[in-house]
Amino acid sequence: MTIEQDPQIPPPPRDSRPFIVRHWKALGLVVVVIVLLAAFTLYLRSKQPIAAPPRGRNGQNGAVAVSVATAVSGDIRVKIPALGTVTPLATVTVRTQISGTLLKIFFTEGQFVHQGDRLAQIDPRPYIAALQQMEGNFKRDQALLADAKLNLKRYEGLLKEDSIAQQQLDTQRALVGQYAGSIEADEGQVNTAKVNLAYTNIASPVTGRVGLRQVDQGNYVTPGDTNGIVLINQLQPITVIFAIPEDNISAVMKRLTAGAALTVEALDRTNATKIADGKLLTADNSIDVTTGTIKLRAQFDNADSALFPNQFVNIELLQDVLKDQVIMPNAAVRRGAPNGVATTFVYAVNADHTVSVRPVTLGVVDGENVAVTSGLKPGDIVVTEGGDRLRDGAQVQIPELAPSAKSGALPGAAPPARSDIPGAANGRRAKGRGKPSQPQ
Repeated sequence: MTIEQDPQIPPPPRDSRPFIVRHWKALGLVVVVIVLLAAFTLYLRSKQPIAAPPRGRNGQNGAVAVSVATAVSGDIRVKIPALGTVTPLATVTVRTQISGTLLKIFFTEGQFVHQGDRLAQIDPRPYIAALQQMEGNFKRDQALLADAKLNLKRYEGLLKEDSIAQQQLDTQRALVGQYAGSIEADEGQVNTAKVNLAYTNIASPVTGRVGLRQVDQGNYVTPGDTNGIVLINQLQPITVIFAIPEDNISAVMKRLTAGAALTVEALDRTNATKIADGKLLTADNSIDVTTGTIKLRAQFDNADSALFPNQFVNIELLQDVLKDQVIMPNAAVRRGAPNGVATTFVYAVNADHTVSVRPVTLGVVDGENVAVTSGLKPGDIVVTEGGDRLRDGAQVQIPELAPSAKSGALPGAAPPARSDIPGAANGRRAKGRGKPSQPQ
C-alpha cells in the first residue's frame, strides 16, 4: 500500500553547508590512513639492501673518472714577484748651447741615432766673425809683446852704461808683463770663440731613439728653451725599476754580495707572456718607510725593442734554485678536513684504483707546480681533476691516453712509470675534461 505525503506537510529542510564541512570527519580519517601507509612504505624500503651500483666501462663499480699526474724529483725556482716600470738607461733633452737661427735638422722623428751623430745646425756666421776678431786681437798683442821685449833688452844694455834711469827699465818690464797677460786673455777668447763655433753643430750625446721634434728649422733658439730641440732615450740596453718587500732584501743582497747573477723576467700586463730576460743590476740604498719596500734596477738588452720607456711590466726576480725537490701540479692540492682535522692534502691513487687521503706539507710555488716537503715521494700518483667527487677509499677511473705534447707532464726529471695504474704516467688528463682548477 502506498503512503502518500500529506500535501499540507512541508518537506524537511536541505543542508546548505559545503561538502568538506559536512564530511570533515570522514575526510580527516582518509588523510590519516594515507599518511600512515606512506610512512610504512618508506620504512619497508629503508630495510631493503641497497642495490649494487652500475659497473663502469673498465669493470669498476661506481668508478669516478679523474685526471692524474706523477710527482717527480727536480729543481724548483724561488721567484719574487713585483711590479715594475721600464726606465731608459739615459734620457737626454738636446738643447742648444748658444743662441741663433736653426738652419737645418738632420734627424727624423723616431730615428735611432748613435753618439756623435749630427742632429741640427745653428747659423755659424756670427760665431765665425767673432773667432776672426779674437784671433786678430791675439796676433796684435803678440806683436806688441815682441816689441816690448826688444825694448826691454835695449834698456837693460843702456842701464849698464848708465844712459837711462832705473825707473825707465822697471816701467818697460811692467809693460812686457802687461802684454803677456793680454796674450793669455786673447788665447782664452779665441778658445771660447772656437767652442761657440763648434756648438753650432749639435750632435747626439748618447746612442738611442729620438722622439718628436720640439722645434722646426728656421726658428731662433736659445739655451733657455724649456723643451729643447728633441728628447733622446737610450733603449739598448734599457732598465726596469721595481720594488720588493723589505723581508726579501736580505736574501737578495746576500746573493749579490756573493757575486751571483740574479736573473729577472719581464712579463706583460696580463702576466701571461714573457717579454724579455735580464739581470739584476743594483739595489737602492734605503727602504721606503711608507711602503716597506726597496727599489731595485734590472737591465735588459732589449735588442728587439720589446720594452718601451714608462711601460708597465710584471717582474719575476729569480732569487734561488732549489735542487732535488718533489714536485707536483698545484691543481692536485686540496684544503679541507677529510678526517675531521683541517689540513692540506692530496688524493693519492693506489694500485687497486682507489684513492687515499694523503696530508702533505707544501713548499715553494713555481708557476703551475709546487714543491712538496713531506707527504709524497717521486713516483706517487695524485689526482689533479675530479677530486671534488672523491672520498677516502673511492674507486677512480683513469682512461688510457696515448702520450702527447699536451699530456700535462711535469717539467724536470722523467716521472717513473706505474704499470699497475693505466694512464697515470706523465699526468694524463681524462677525455672531455677542462683545465685543472686552481686550489682555493
